Amino acid sequence: MIENHQVLWDSCLQFIKKNVTEQQFTAWFQPIVFESYSVEKKTLLVQVPSPYVYEYLEQHYVGLLNAGLKHYFGTNVILTYRIVTDKTHNLSQDVEAEQPVGIDAPKPVTCANKTPTTLDAAVPQDLNPQLDIHKTFQNFIEGDSNKLPRTVGLSIAEHPGKSTFNPFFIFGPSGCGKTHLINAIGVHCKELYARKRVLYVSARLFQVQYTDAVRQNTVNDFINFYQSIDVLIVDDIQEWATATKTLDTFFHVFNHLFRNGKQIILASDRPPVDLQGMKDRLLTRFSCGLIAELEKPNVQLCVDILNSKCRRDGLKIPADVIQFIAETANGSVRDLEGVINSLLAYSVVYNSNVDMRLAERVLKRAVKVDNSPLTIEDILDKVCTHFNVSQQNVFSRSRKRDYVIVRQVSMYLAQKHTKMPASRIGQLIGNRDHSTVIHSCSTIEQRLKVDKAFVEEMNSIENSFKLKY
Repeated sequence: MIENHQVLWDSCLQFIKKNVTEQQFTAWFQPIVFESYSVEKKTLLVQVPSPYVYEYLEQHYVGLLNAGLKHYFGTNVILTYRIVTDKTHNLSQDVEAEQPVGIDAPKPVTCANKTPTTLDAAVPQDLNPQLDIHKTFQNFIEGDSNKLPRTVGLSIAEHPGKSTFNPFFIFGPSGCGKTHLINAIGVHCKELYARKRVLYVSARLFQVQYTDAVRQNTVNDFINFYQSIDVLIVDDIQEWATATKTLDTFFHVFNHLFRNGKQIILASDRPPVDLQGMKDRLLTRFSCGLIAELEKPNVQLCVDILNSKCRRDGLKIPADVIQFIAETANGSVRDLEGVINSLLAYSVVYNSNVDMRLAERVLKRAVKVDNSPLTIEDILDKVCTHFNVSQQNVFSRSRKRDYVIVRQVSMYLAQKHTKMPASRIGQLIGNRDHSTVIHSCSTIEQRLKVDKAFVEEMNSIENSFKLKY
């Protein structure tokens, strides 16, 4: 008989599977384990993996469970949940369903059976998705640091709400491409499904809209509008950490969209576990789909991004300059784009080619460079000021002793305090070859060993950089 009851339960699950999406079935019904059925007491005992699953089933699927059990087990069946409360110590708790399964649950009030509002009545094509159409998959360059999120994002765009990746939670540091990726998902989805209601909104704007709705006593309209969205994309949700009322409202929006198979995409600068100030009931929902990390791009991906942008903007930049920018911009896509835009502006305004010297000058102003306190420009400026010699004289071919000393000191300090190879240092200081740099550094090192006055002079120069010599 036990086996027969197991078969009946399996048939009940198949019935349920036909009435929910694959993602919903996998998330909520597949984890249920048949325990026993008492014919005398007409009681069905099933095990669920957590209190959260029990709560969700009771809140959203009572009617469906009722229909399935009534069909296969008969009327007036009592459903009892065995809830696993502590997996480590194998602890559980038996809880009877809040109402007998034989009683149909009342239908919840939804946008389909309530009086429509102005926002409810909006037709799909009237909704502005607020997407940046320039942020697409075509210009989101793939690399090791973003391959998984990009692949999943493309799949979601092609099949919104129909995969197990709901919600899709993306996190990563500033400048790694989160906003670009979530926009690309929305843009591609809109291209494939023109009538779907796709909406991109920042967490800050959502909060402002909610605050305005409270002031105007239109919170119900606000919630109804967001519950009508097919693909909801929310950026920077870490900003809600202390916004209790906003979080409570989003909780209701989230639940409605999720149980109706609508796609939810969230972006944050940290994973759900680090979102302090948010209630567990929200964090567990954020984590029930897929959490994907976007890491900072490595040097090779930065090179690929720069080359792609140069092709689009018609900017010609030498390969060694591209490599230098990629190594210096700290793995920030935003910084890379800013540097390229600045180089483009300089080249147009001054009608000049982009070279290493210009790239270094732009990077100094545009990017906060980690572990690189000095640039060639800094060194030349300080050394020339100390010796009262112009940079033009240093770059000249003159062998005048004063110019040679400044040139040699600059090369020595550049080799000591930058990561540049001798060939690049020579190129930036008068377009000399690497052998000249090596000879200059050797000359300075030998002089420092025997000339105390020169040591003091070098100390004075390096102190102006606030460095210890």
